[in-house]
Amino acid sequence: MSKSLEEAFSEASVHIINPATFVRAVLSGRRRNMQTEFERIDIRPVEIKGSVKLQISHNDGRATTTKNIDSDPLKITELLESGYANILVEHIKGSISIRITKSGEAHVSHTSKSLEQNLNHDKKKQRLLDPADPFLLEVGIADHKGAIKPSKNDKYLQVEEFLRLLVPTLEAAIIAGQIHKPTETNPLTIVDLGCGHAYLTFAAHQYLRSIGIPVHVTGIDVRTSSRDRNNKIAQNLGISETINFKAEEIASTTAQTADVVIALHACDTATDDAIAWAVMAASKLMLIAPCCHHDIQRQMSQSPEPWGALTKFGLMKERLGDLLTDSLRAQLLRIVGYRVEVIEFISGEHTPRNMMIRAVKTDAKAEAIDVQRYREICEQWGITPALEKKLPSLYIG
Repeated sequence: MSKSLEEAFSEASVHIINPATFVRAVLSGRRRNMQTEFERIDIRPVEIKGSVKLQISHNDGRATTTKNIDSDPLKITELLESGYANILVEHIKGSISIRITKSGEAHVSHTSKSLEQNLNHDKKKQRLLDPADPFLLEVGIADHKGAIKPSKNDKYLQVEEFLRLLVPTLEAAIIAGQIHKPTETNPLTIVDLGCGHAYLTFAAHQYLRSIGIPVHVTGIDVRTSSRDRNNKIAQNLGISETINFKAEEIASTTAQTADVVIALHACDTATDDAIAWAVMAASKLMLIAPCCHHDIQRQMSQSPEPWGALTKFGLMKERLGDLLTDSLRAQLLRIVGYRVEVIEFISGEHTPRNMMIRAVKTDAKAEAIDVQRYREICEQWGITPALEKKLPSLYIG
């Protein structure tokens, strides 16, 4: 149903400021020709000293800041009008979803379902994964007592933070119509390229299904030992119908399509194989955490001035090569029709490989200046990124 922005915002505001029925609200995405101060805003009611406040959480892609305010209609209207394209408001009897189109219209949809308020003002970060979840035991992150192994705590936190990025990005893409609404007959499809021990593969499967998102997951890894181990775990958990594993090279996988592509720490140009596969499979969402960047570093035989003053130091040349590699990957993704962000998905204390490329397919046509800048960088440095070689010329022009 189409409504004016004023009508849609008014309906959303009425639910948000009602302390008796409001459950939560999520503001995400960016309206055309508008800038938002934060990547995402979460709003929920909390009870503090006998009074219900609104807890506002701002996320800028790196960290979340939280503050509590009174239920001020003017403040809520200001937030709703601040440039977000997707607005989800849940109340105890259902939800309202607002998607603002490029033309500025508000498409509003409603669902009816019973939801519960949670007014707890808990400053402790809530864990998405119960340490006692059987899959954590099966993959070796938790012990038989349902406690996270000290040696696996960093891995557990990495999985948690990955889910905190995946879920809101996925929900926003579904609300925006960029990904179909998953059903049991038409589930969300996820392919994890270079899945290894499949910590993230199983976590995404288990968590998404636990929050009511039907999903089918495929894990790809070149090692037959990984395939056999992971398929056995799926059988032990009784989930083989909705998750499976294959022993294949990323570049030649038999997997055909996927709504969501994950590739975390695929080494060097295996990351480019993953991105190229996702582009050619028309995947709607990519979450890519690169690892090792030897290809561009090997090509940096001479540096355009004045960069020579920097690249004469081996360590700094290596780090600059890392940045060049991922910057050009991001630029290529923009050229082929993705909205791209490069973010830090977990603190560096847990893993030094904490940069993530997050890309959502919008099919926006590349501007000539984007292609020109890409070509100029490559020519100045005398490099040809592996990703460009792996994409048919029709994608880049």
